[in-house]
Amino acid sequence: MPDVLLSLWTALAAVPHLRLYLTLAWLAYLVGLGVWIVLQKREPVATLSWLLGLAALPYLGLVIYLVFGPRRLQRYRLRRARVRADLPGRLPAGDPDTLELARLAEATTGLPPTTATRADWLVDGSATYAALLEAIAQARQHVHLEYYIFQPDRSGALLRDALVERARAGVKVRLLLDAVGSSATPRRFFAPLLAAGGELAWFHPLRFGRIWERTWINLRTHRKLVVVDGAVGFTGGINITDEENDALRADAYRDLHVRVEGEVVRALQRVFVEDWAYASGQRDFLAEVARQTPPAAPGAIAVQVVTAGPDAPWEPIHRLQVAAIHAAQRRAWLATPYFVPGEAALMALTSAALGGIDVRLLLPRQCDSRLVTLAARSYYDTLLEAGVKIHEYGPRMLHTKALLVDDDFALVGSANFDHRSFRLNFELGLAFHDRGHAAALARLLEGELAHAPRVHRERARPLLTARLPEAFARLLSPLL
Repeated sequence: MPDVLLSLWTALAAVPHLRLYLTLAWLAYLVGLGVWIVLQKREPVATLSWLLGLAALPYLGLVIYLVFGPRRLQRYRLRRARVRADLPGRLPAGDPDTLELARLAEATTGLPPTTATRADWLVDGSATYAALLEAIAQARQHVHLEYYIFQPDRSGALLRDALVERARAGVKVRLLLDAVGSSATPRRFFAPLLAAGGELAWFHPLRFGRIWERTWINLRTHRKLVVVDGAVGFTGGINITDEENDALRADAYRDLHVRVEGEVVRALQRVFVEDWAYASGQRDFLAEVARQTPPAAPGAIAVQVVTAGPDAPWEPIHRLQVAAIHAAQRRAWLATPYFVPGEAALMALTSAALGGIDVRLLLPRQCDSRLVTLAARSYYDTLLEAGVKIHEYGPRMLHTKALLVDDDFALVGSANFDHRSFRLNFELGLAFHDRGHAAALARLLEGELAHAPRVHRERARPLLTARLPEAFARLLSPLL
C-alpha cells in the first residue's frame, strides 16, 4: 500500500503546472461554495465563520458543511398535505399581550389556539411514567409515541412491555424514535413490539454509507409526545430512561411534563401524524387516524400547541419566548438545562431586568455537558449587571424547560434555551394562556428556586479555571 501511495504522489508531482491547477480548483471551490452560503442569508457572523472555516479546509469543509451546516429542511412530502382536521380557532380571553402572543404562535406554526378540559403538571419521571402507563393500559384504538431518547433499561423495558400488551390486544402502536438520541438502543430490543404488530420508525436514520442520500445527522427530533386514542396527550421534557426515573435513581434528572385532555389533543395528534408520515413514508394511515380522533368539547383552559424545527422559517418557539419576555409587566422566570442565548434572547432578558421586571433564571449547577455549563456561565456577568437573578439548581441535574411570564402565560415543553433548540431540533411545547396553570407553574418554580442558591456578581472567578474556559466555550456557542 505505501508503494502505491508513493507512486501516485510521484505521478501527481510530475504533472506540469500542478500548483496552478490546485490553486484554481481551490478558488473555484471557494467562490462556488461561498456564493451558495451567502445566498442563504444567514446571520453575518455565522456566514463569515463558515466561509473562513471552509477556506481553511478545502473540500473536507464541504463535507462538514453538508453534515453539520445550518440548513432549512423542506418537509415536502407532508408539510403542504397535512391532516386538515378542523381545529378550533378561538383566541383565549385575556389581556392584549396574551392575545398578541397567541396570534404570534399561530402565525408562525399554523396551529391556532385551542382549549383543554384538563391539564396536569407531572413532576419528575416516576409521576410521568405512572400516568403514561395508566393511559396506555386504557388504550382501545391507538397509542402514538415520539421520543428523542428511549433507553433499553428498566424504564424502557417497562414501557415497551406495556406497548406490547396493547399491540397484542389489537391496539395500533406507532413508535417514532430519533436515530441519534436513541442510537444506544439496539433494534432487537423492540422485536417483541414488532412481533405483536406494533410499528417502529426512526427519524433521520444515519446513512453515511449511502452517499446518494443526504444525511441529516444534525437535524434531530427532540420532541417527547404521546397521544392515546386521540383523547389523552402527553408532552414536556422527560425521555424514557432510568436517568429520569426518580423511583429508581436518587440522582435522576429533575424535570417537568404535562398530561392533557380535550381539544388540544387533536393538535398534538396532528404533530405526530406529520412526523410519522415524514419519517416512515406512509400515508395510508391518515384516514384511519382522522376517524379515531373525534372532536372534543371545548374546555375552560386556554392552551396552544407550539412547534419548531428547521422546516419552520420563523423559529416559532424562540420568537414566542422573546416576545413573551418583552411583553412582561411584572415577572419573567425561565428554567432551562441548556442556556446559550442568541443576541435577541439576551437582549430580551437584560432589557426586561433593566426595566424593573423580576427576571429569574433557574439553571443547573452542572449540566451533563461541561462545555454547555461553561458557555452558559460566560453570559452571567452581563445578566447579573442588568439585574437578572440567576439561581443554580443541584445536586440533581435540572432538566425542566419552562417559561413563566406575569400571571397568565406559561410555556413548557422540550425546547432548551439554546441555538440547537432555536434552529436545528424539532421541538414541541404547550403555551398556556391561563391564570390557573400559570399560578401552578409559579408555585413549582418557587419551590425549585428555594433550593437553588443564587449566583452573585462578586463570586470567585479564577482566570485559568473559570474566565478563560468560559470565554473559549462561548466561541463555540453557535454550535452547541
